[in-house]
Amino acid sequence: MSDKTLTRMDLSEAVFREVGLSRNESAQLVESVLQHMSDALAAGDSVKISSFGTFSVRNKAARVGRNPKTGDEVPIHPRKVLTFRPSHLMKDRVASGNKA
Repeated sequence: MSDKTLTRMDLSEAVFREVGLSRNESAQLVESVLQHMSDALAAGDSVKISSFGTFSVRNKAARVGRNPKTGDEVPIHPRKVLTFRPSHLMKDRVASGNKA
């Protein structure tokens, strides 16, 4: 597996090269898209990107956990977690990338 991480700068550079906007406009476009996505998720909405996947917020109930060292029970409070479910196309693309 690769240790490369795709960053915001990489995305804005790709927009710059492929779309032809200026570097500044490309960075603003990427920031705007990410801001819209995070605003929707913070509001509890799902974000579905066709051929990529769906980001959604899920409520997790309170439960009792255990400290693995001591075995003491510890309450885990209810919380919201971000989940991602890849599309079948994305799953297939990732799986085919694993074959050498």
